[in-house]
Order: sequence, then structure tokens, then C-alpha cells
Amino acid sequence: MNERTEITSLGEFGLIDHLTRNFEIGNASTIVSVGDDAAVIDHFGKQTVVTTDLLIENIHFDLMYTPLKHLGYKSVVVNLSDIYAMNATPTHITMSIGISNRFSVESLDEFYEGVYAACEKYNVDLVGGDTSASQKGFIISCTAIGEVAPNRFVKRSTANNGDLICVSGDLGGAFLGLTLLEREKKIFLENPQIQPDLENEDYIVGRLLKPEARKDIIEFLENNSIMPTAMMDVSDGISSEILHICRQSNVGCRLYEEKLPIAEQTRQAAFKFGLDPTVCALNGGEDYELIFTIKQEDHDKIILSEEISVIGYIAPLEEGTKFISKGGNTFDITAQGWDAFNK
Repeated sequence: MNERTEITSLGEFGLIDHLTRNFEIGNASTIVSVGDDAAVIDHFGKQTVVTTDLLIENIHFDLMYTPLKHLGYKSVVVNLSDIYAMNATPTHITMSIGISNRFSVESLDEFYEGVYAACEKYNVDLVGGDTSASQKGFIISCTAIGEVAPNRFVKRSTANNGDLICVSGDLGGAFLGLTLLEREKKIFLENPQIQPDLENEDYIVGRLLKPEARKDIIEFLENNSIMPTAMMDVSDGISSEILHICRQSNVGCRLYEEKLPIAEQTRQAAFKFGLDPTVCALNGGEDYELIFTIKQEDHDKIILSEEISVIGYIAPLEEGTKFISKGGNTFDITAQGWDAFNK
């Protein structure tokens, strides 16, 4: 029997001290870290980028199949992904949690193990946060702070007619991971004797439970002197994200089905569930890849990366936002991605 330490035995400040006891500063820009009234950061002439995310139990994650360590890791990574989507480098996070008494100190340690693993991997300092009681669910609020050389940040609203549309990695895997885990949960609830069968689906499960932020892509772009004209990360599904870029940039687009990067494991899983891999790639959320537009003259540089696919181009506004299937049929792009308010 594992020991269980009640949170109340430590008190709020004791809990924060306990959870942050092993954290060491890694960035020169961190002047004052955890343990004072506020953190002090000096970005030495760089511009500061800030983003925040709220993750709520049973809306954004299900603890029935999400290990707490993975949840801690993911709650950091999804925020860092937004910093990279601005063409910036993340340097700091704050992490605030609301917890009910069903969580022990040990379970929070597990969550923070994941937080620290992500901070270490991406060289980010945890510089603050808060803990509070929550009446039933687990609530996570993470804020990420990053830096970027003056005016090198990239917005969503600056794509131009003729730009190429690129995406990193592959698409649809996380959605299929969620589909699989939801199926297994349903079977388990109906018959708790049946053990989950993840049938060697490590890839799609990993895409959901342990996503990575695309630091490597931002480094590749910088090393090859490619400045994206617009960029965002793929959290709600690529069709939804390209519509954001087009709407905010006042342009249209053409996306090609045959160009969408879909991993073989994702394709096979889609067939197994009777789903169309293309639909999963277009509308599945939580891939945390980067979608960005570049000038046509950067085409020869961009194809040097096996991790980047050119999937279409930006068209004039009056030509609309269209998707061209492998059979040559043209469809309007619709945002059918993940929607927190209609879940």
C-alpha cells in the first residue's frame, strides 16, 4: 500500500514549497524565481511574448486514462507550442492548480514530475504559480513567457497571396489516440473485468498523451534564414487553423489532400475505426504541429527538412478557402475541429 499524504497536512505554502523544492534556475534572464511575491525577468533587449492556457478536468482531459505525469508534461508543452507559434523562444512558465481533496501530495508530485521534465527538455524555468482548493475537478492554468528579437515575432494575420502553406510533422494522430482511449474507457465502464486493449497503438496514444512542441522547426527556420509570413500551432485541427489565418490575413487558400502528411500508424488506426484518415487530419485537434506560410522563394530551402510538408498556397480572398481532393474535386474548407463549448 502506497503512503498517502493529505494536502491539508502541508498547508498552501508548505505545499508550494514541497512541489517546487527541486527546481533550479536555468536561464540567465531569471532574476527572481519561485518563493517571492513575484518573479523578475530581464530579457536583455528582446521582446516578451506571453500566452496562457486553462485545462479543466473532463473538458480538456480525462484522468481515467491520462497519467498525472503525462498531464503535467502536456500542460507545459501546449503552452510552449503557442510561444513557438509566434517564432519566439520560451523561457519561463507559471503553473497554477486547483485541486480537490481526492488528490494526495504524492499524486501532485507525479503531476509536477511531468512539469519539471518538460521544463528541463525545453530549457524553461518555473518561476511561480498558485494552488487552490477546487470543489470537484482538477483545474490547471499555465502561463508561458518567451522572448524574441525585436519585431521577429510572427502573427496569424500577415499571410500574403501566393505564399506557400506548410505544416510540420504529421496530422490526425492525437484525434485517433483520443478515439481509441474513449473506446477503451467505454468498454471498461461497461465491464471492469476487461483490460484495456491498446493493440500496439503506442504512436497515436503518445500523440495524445505526450505531445511535443516544435522547437526543432523554429530552429530550422532560423538556421535557414526562413521568416514565415504567418504562423500558428495546430491545436483545434488544420482546417480550423488555416481558416483563422485566412480570415485574419484577409486571403483565401488552396489545400491539397494528397499533400497532407499522415503517419502510416494514423492511417491504419483510422481504417480500423472506419474513419477517413483525411478527415482525421483536417479536423482532429491536439497535434501541436506548426502551420505557417512562407514566401515562394523560400521553397527550395523549406524542402531541406523532412519534417515539413508544403500542403497548399494562399490565394486571393475572392477565390475562397478551398480543399482539393485526390480525385480533383473542390470543397469549401469548414472548421469542424475541436470546440471546447460544444464538447
